[in-house]
Amino acid sequence: MQALAAISVAAMSPRSIADAAPAMMKRPIPASGEALPVVGLGTYQSFDVGNAAAERDPLKEVLRLFVQQGGTLVDSSPMYGPSESVVGDLAAELGLIGNLFMATKVWTSGREAGIRQMEESLRRMKVERMDLMQIHNLLDWKIHLATLKQWKAAGRIRYIGITHYHSGAYAGLERLMKTKDFEFVQFNYSIAEREAEERILPLARELGVAVIVNRPFAQASLFSRVRGKEVPAWAAEFDCKSWGQFFLKYILGHSAVTCIIPATGKPQHLLDNMMAGIGRLPDEATRRKMAAFTDSL
Repeated sequence: MQALAAISVAAMSPRSIADAAPAMMKRPIPASGEALPVVGLGTYQSFDVGNAAAERDPLKEVLRLFVQQGGTLVDSSPMYGPSESVVGDLAAELGLIGNLFMATKVWTSGREAGIRQMEESLRRMKVERMDLMQIHNLLDWKIHLATLKQWKAAGRIRYIGITHYHSGAYAGLERLMKTKDFEFVQFNYSIAEREAEERILPLARELGVAVIVNRPFAQASLFSRVRGKEVPAWAAEFDCKSWGQFFLKYILGHSAVTCIIPATGKPQHLLDNMMAGIGRLPDEATRRKMAAFTDSL
C-alpha cells in the first residue's frame, strides 16, 4: 500500500499536488482582486549558485516543495548573481513554467540599459510575460516607469512595482505610492524592524497597493536572539510551532501585507516557512504581546 501511495503521488501534476496540500492562505492583489498565496519565495543569496548538481538539487527540491505547499510568487533580481537563471532552469525542469507568479526587478540606469536588462530577465526566467516587474531600490525610476507602462500596455508585464530594503527609503516609497502608478511595493518589515507600521503599511492599505515584505527575519539576526530558547506556549493559540513561524506570522498578522518572501535554499526551512501561511494568525493584541516578548529577549 505504501508503494501504491508513492506511485499515486509521483503521478500527480504540480498543480494537483498543490491542491492536495493544506490550504495556504491567500490575499487579493488590490489592483485586480487576483488571489496571491501569502508566503512566497525569495532568492537573494540562496539561489546564487553555479551549475553543479550538488548546488542545484537542493534548490530544485525547495522549488518543488514550494509549489506542493501552495506557493506561487518567486521573487528575484539581476543583482542576485545567476538567481534568475537558476529559477528559470529549475522551474522548466519541474514543469512549473506557467504555475509560478514570477517577479523580478530592473536595476540599472538609462532607458536602453533597462530594456536590455528586462529582456534578459525574461529570457533567464523563461517567461514571455513577467507577472511583476519592480524598479529596484528606486534606481532611475522615472525612466523605467515610462518603459514599464509601455510594456504593460503591450502585455509583456502584468504588474508594476517599486522596492527598497531599509527604512531610510520609506519617504521615497511613500511619495511614489501616492502617484498611483504602482500596484506593488516591496520593503523590509519584521518583528525586529517595525518602522513600516507607522506610515507605509497604513498608506498601502489606504491606497490599495499590494505589499511584498523582504527581510522578514531581519537578515537572520532574529534567530541568533532566540537560539536555545523555546517558542512560548501561548504561540499555539495561532498555530505556531517554531520561531520561524512566530516571526512570519507576526508579519502576516498585519492586514496590509499581501505576501512575504523569506529566502532559503534548504528544503526543511522552506517547509517551516510555508506553515506560517496555514492556520490562524495573531490578532493585534497578540501581535503587541509578540513584539514585547521579542524585545525582551
